[in-house]
Amino acid sequence: MRVNPTILLSSCAAIVLLAACNRPPVPEPDQPPVPKAAGQSAASRALHEPLDRAKAVEDATLKAAEAQRQAIEAAGG
Repeated sequence: MRVNPTILLSSCAAIVLLAACNRPPVPEPDQPPVPKAAGQSAASRALHEPLDRAKAVEDATLKAAEAQRQAIEAAGG
């Protein structure tokens, strides 16, 4: 009985490739995953800086409006 060399070679290659496939290591449940970005990226800063400025302006506007309401009330309003 003679085995076809192509089938034998294909079978051996498949066995080697399947043996090389391993599962990725399971992370330890006690440790949180390490973030990939060490700090804020430029894109993140570009997104958050205008939002932070807008929040600061909103706070200043609300304080000024409250001061104006109090001034109107004090004037007899």
